[in-house]
Amino acid sequence: MARKRKASPWKLRIAAALLLTLLGAGGYLWWQVNHWAPPQDAYPDQGVVAGARDGVINFRTVRALGGSFAYLDASDGESGQDARFSRNFAAAKEAKLQVGAVHAFDPCTMADGQSANFVTMVPRDNTLLPPAIELGRTADSCEERVSDAAVESELMTLINQIENHAGKAVILKIDPQFEERYGLAQQLERNLWLTRTRLEPDYAGRPWLLWTANDALRSEASDDPVRWVVVQP
Repeated sequence: MARKRKASPWKLRIAAALLLTLLGAGGYLWWQVNHWAPPQDAYPDQGVVAGARDGVINFRTVRALGGSFAYLDASDGESGQDARFSRNFAAAKEAKLQVGAVHAFDPCTMADGQSANFVTMVPRDNTLLPPAIELGRTADSCEERVSDAAVESELMTLINQIENHAGKAVILKIDPQFEERYGLAQQLERNLWLTRTRLEPDYAGRPWLLWTANDALRSEASDDPVRWVVVQP
């Protein structure tokens, strides 16, 4: 019976060195991605998106890190309300950050209920930033079929209702999957807010105003990752 040949010590050392190199490169890449934010000289106006899912954020530290604004998750569909909105609103104001509110659009429900939910959460205040409508979910998950035309119609109604409350044009926070499904970015004449970590997003087919440049930034502002946003200079 043939004996198994033992690997020579130098081959084992080489394999171990290669493994350590790969682990080191992977760790460095992870650190870079999780701690990266666009340079302030290129993007002077930067800030965060904050909601209950982001944990507790120290908005004074956000300001110390160069942030000048905070967009806060406020309402979701016709009944969802962010549990930390009031506290985040007060804390961001106290830290002297500009504040804006985000409503998550639900394509499965009518616009009237959604705008009523937003109005309940967000005060009419001229000092607030333009409200943002987050477009992430598609109607493919609705219990009853909702046509593309119905989604666009309800969205336009919601846009008009929220703009009437805020007195300002909304910003459309369009996620890649929503844009791929409906292709509305070039049809709706509103400023865009796009998301893509580290690389500038181009999936909307036209320029953006806001960019979530890192949706899991590790920083001193929170024990949890934060969503870091920049403004087109």
